[in-house]
Amino acid sequence: MSSLRKPVTAVLFVASSVLLAACSDSNATGSDTAAQAASAAPARIELDVYKSPTCGCCGSWIEHAEKYGFDSSVHHPDDLNGVKDDYGIGQRFRSCHTAVSADGYVFEGHVPARLVQKFLAQPPAGALGLAVPGMPMGSPGMEMGDRFSPYPVVLLHKDGSFELYEEIRDQQAQY
Repeated sequence: MSSLRKPVTAVLFVASSVLLAACSDSNATGSDTAAQAASAAPARIELDVYKSPTCGCCGSWIEHAEKYGFDSSVHHPDDLNGVKDDYGIGQRFRSCHTAVSADGYVFEGHVPARLVQKFLAQPPAGALGLAVPGMPMGSPGMEMGDRFSPYPVVLLHKDGSFELYEEIRDQQAQY
């Protein structure tokens, strides 16, 4: 029996070596696949967000934006209205926070992340950015269960003019 044990042991050793090699190759392939997927994933978009340190709905909007592909650097300026003045956001379009892209486009208030993405993919000529004036109930960051008020998303132009970019008529249209 001891002479039979040696060939079985040798076969098991070879089989386990093959399995380990296969696992190593599959892990390498898995890593390669993961690396390819990571490189194919869209790059996250950086936003500078200016807000009051005590504003909870601003924090909720930031969470919404981050869920949909944005990274945020949060700033708490002493003069938030001064920041809005510096970026050319008119009084009638203001809300509680201002987000600014690396290209200098502004997103004032509770603008849905999908519209920020759409805008940044093809910024209209002469555009300053988008705004959701006030704090509409049910907008991203202002969710209140199933309570919702339709609201406009306004396209702001650098020359001070504006127009309707999109009207959000129901809560699901935001996402």
